[in-house]
Amino acid sequence: MASTHRAPIEEHPDLMELRARHDRAAATPRAQMVEALALLTGLYLAASPWIVGFNGFSTLAVTNLIAGIAYMLLLGGLGNSYERTHSMAWAAAAIGIWTCIAPWVVAGDVAHTRSITSNLITGVLATLLALAAASAARGDSNRHGPGARRPMPETH
Repeated sequence: MASTHRAPIEEHPDLMELRARHDRAAATPRAQMVEALALLTGLYLAASPWIVGFNGFSTLAVTNLIAGIAYMLLLGGLGNSYERTHSMAWAAAAIGIWTCIAPWVVAGDVAHTRSITSNLITGVLATLLALAAASAARGDSNRHGPGARRPMPETH
């Protein structure tokens, strides 16, 4: 039985090209802007009960705190883990949608003008940012995915 030496998967040329492409995509101004706005949106969502003044509604305050932290964790590491952004962005979009409906869904009488307005604006913004992140990740893989036409190298 002959033994064959195989290079580690990390050294596979296709994988190295994919990582390089994701690194280039994460370095674009659009990706950096989405990441920065997502961090600010998540931070605001987590702190909104105390900023807007509905921290007395404990269920919504805790819900926003947890959702804001989760949102920041999902989209905040966009530059470090761009290849996983597509799936994380969809989860972040779900958090944005949850933020919009939370004032009516969580226990207690928390649906007041300040909480509704804050959650609707923040939830819509969070959802749009998550969709932008998903679009950027998907658009990059569609441009250079399997079977995609790559530009011909220049010959001199």
